[in-house]
Amino acid sequence: MKTLIAIPAFNEEASLAMVMRELAPHHDLADVVVIDDGSTDRTYEIARESGAHVLRHSVNLGVGAAMGTAFQYAARHGYQRLVQLDADGQHRPEFLADLLDDMGEYDIVIGSRFADGGRFRTTWARRSVMRIIAWVVSRYARSRLTDVTSGFRASGPRAIALFSQHYPVEYLGDTVESIILASRQGLRVKEVPVQMNERFGGLPSQTILRAVLYTGRIFLILVLATFRNAPPSVTKPMPTPAAS
Repeated sequence: MKTLIAIPAFNEEASLAMVMRELAPHHDLADVVVIDDGSTDRTYEIARESGAHVLRHSVNLGVGAAMGTAFQYAARHGYQRLVQLDADGQHRPEFLADLLDDMGEYDIVIGSRFADGGRFRTTWARRSVMRIIAWVVSRYARSRLTDVTSGFRASGPRAIALFSQHYPVEYLGDTVESIILASRQGLRVKEVPVQMNERFGGLPSQTILRAVLYTGRIFLILVLATFRNAPPSVTKPMPTPAAS
């Protein structure tokens, strides 16, 4: 199946060259597009020098908008699978095949840092918040999910068709709300265990106050996703996979 790896990037000159080098052994698996989201450093030049196709926003619009552009590009050029890979070095290309293995039965496959007992290092406050959010979103998706804020994910043909027309652009909407949107359209979501690197430049800071604000923002997204009108269905239901 024709596959595209989409890398949203904003001022990632420090890590993008490394990411592209690590991707090089996987170029036979997929084409690569970098969405330069209004960078003011050498992100665009580094992406071009790596041989990737580059789409460029004139101003910074956020990850959701960058991925919306990627899905439109994938739909326009006939790609049947799209994998999001971050430009900060956190996502590890050796797990690309794991994401793509179940694309025949599922529409979205998420790479989870916490599935099967994974212990990605993060603060207690942040991990607690992520567990609550994952529990709520799992109810929407009717599938046990542990890492719904993970941006390391693969989308199949039906997800590309949907997200090329409508993709959430609000902060964290591109991860959390997109799962809810897909589930409301009858798309099937699952996750697979992956290992991730620490974020380039160190772990994000998370105090109790920030955790509370973070949780409030996420639940606002969940409320909006619940009451927001879903776009007209662009896909047909997929048969339920046989139980193993």
